[in-house]
Amino acid sequence: MWSILSAEWFKLRKSKMVPIILAGPIIGLFIGLTSNFESKMQGFEVNNWYTPLFSMNLTYALLFLPLIAGVFASLICRYEHQSGGWKQLLALPVTRGRVFVAKYALIMLLVLAMQLLYLCSIFAVGMIKGYTDPFPMEIVWKSIIGGWVATLPLVALQLWMSIMFKSFAAPFAVNVIFTLPSILIINSERFGPYYPWAQPFSMMYIVGNTDDVFFVPWDQLLTVVGGGFLLFFLGGYLYFQRKAV
Repeated sequence: MWSILSAEWFKLRKSKMVPIILAGPIIGLFIGLTSNFESKMQGFEVNNWYTPLFSMNLTYALLFLPLIAGVFASLICRYEHQSGGWKQLLALPVTRGRVFVAKYALIMLLVLAMQLLYLCSIFAVGMIKGYTDPFPMEIVWKSIIGGWVATLPLVALQLWMSIMFKSFAAPFAVNVIFTLPSILIINSERFGPYYPWAQPFSMMYIVGNTDDVFFVPWDQLLTVVGGGFLLFFLGGYLYFQRKAV
């Protein structure tokens, strides 16, 4: 498994991943610096750190996090779709299952790295604006890890699509088609809690219930995120096992 991960990482290093990983955090930094939300709610003072979080999470978690996660999945399969790469890879003494798991694990590590850089962007906004209020470490970490967990089913689906389609644009187009409606669906009490592409925003939106492990109820986390992960991961895993190369 370690050899497969090393090989996948070597291929990704040739794919100019650094600008892609930095794209989301840099956009979040720009939004945080240019937002002008008041730090008062109904006459009560709130922690100054919350004001950039609201504006940054709105755009980052709703659009850029699911979209960039899809780009990672497309890039990690790009070499295999060129010049019979799948045949060359699977001719080696590796199993298809380990290849699929290694690709999935590496994508999730890339998403986690992007989330940590986004955390740095949040902190940088506060430092530049000179906030003196205490940094809400527990809430921010809950938001960062929650957003990462919410991408588990999305990455599994995107990896499945990326293995299925040879074109780089096809799986990305599928991701865009399902990501854009989440802008409207998050406002629906009926559909918002069950739409997979809305979960990164729901789990990073800090005005949710702070008593739960994340900002969504346990039943929503288990059914939507957990159930979606099992469905898409097993679907992609089984498809790859039977894929003709």
